Amino acid sequence: MEDEFGAGYAHVLADDLVLPGFGGRTAARALRDGSDPREVWLAICEMQEVPQSRRLGRDVKPPR
Repeated sequence: MEDEFGAGYAHVLADDLVLPGFGGRTAARALRDGSDPREVWLAICEMQEVPQSRRLGRDVKPPR
């Protein structure tokens, strides 16, 4: 989330954004309750209109 939204805003989203489909819970609460992190991330992406091309995170080159 920090890669997409920045360190400060990522934490605000996790703590304050209520996700549909997670029983009125925020991302942080859903994760604490054992929800699948991938499903939580995808719900955040939908609500924040993150383009499909950025939903897998930034490309990280493996060390040589």
